Amino acid sequence: MNKKILIVEDNPQNMRLTEMVLSAESYTLLEATNGEEALEVAKEECPDLIIMDVQLPKMSGLEVTRKLREIPEFSRTPIIAITAYAMKGDKEKALDAGCNAYLSKPISARDLPNLIAKMLLQRQEEGQG
Repeated sequence: MNKKILIVEDNPQNMRLTEMVLSAESYTLLEATNGEEALEVAKEECPDLIIMDVQLPKMSGLEVTRKLREIPEFSRTPIIAITAYAMKGDKEKALDAGCNAYLSKPISARDLPNLIAKMLLQRQEEGQG
């Protein structure tokens, strides 16, 4: 069964780039362009992994992550924080909010798919254990 990945990104070019990077994989890609929409899509679709832009309109990606972590179904969903404005301490803030990994933009066409595959495999192994 195809794994569902929710891409939360408010910049259309970055959304397309992320989708292009992941298009070679057999994932079902879901989109959200702001924090509120991300919560709605996540609750409706129950993605296997979430790529979360930190800087979002209406509600930051870190706020969305905290809210998702309060919902039992999302307590173990892998969440990758991405940001264009990488500052000292941002990685720690993202991890403290509940993200499992942190990448700065521009995203690497090799690193992102490798990280996603690794995180999905880890989650699958945890689910069986």
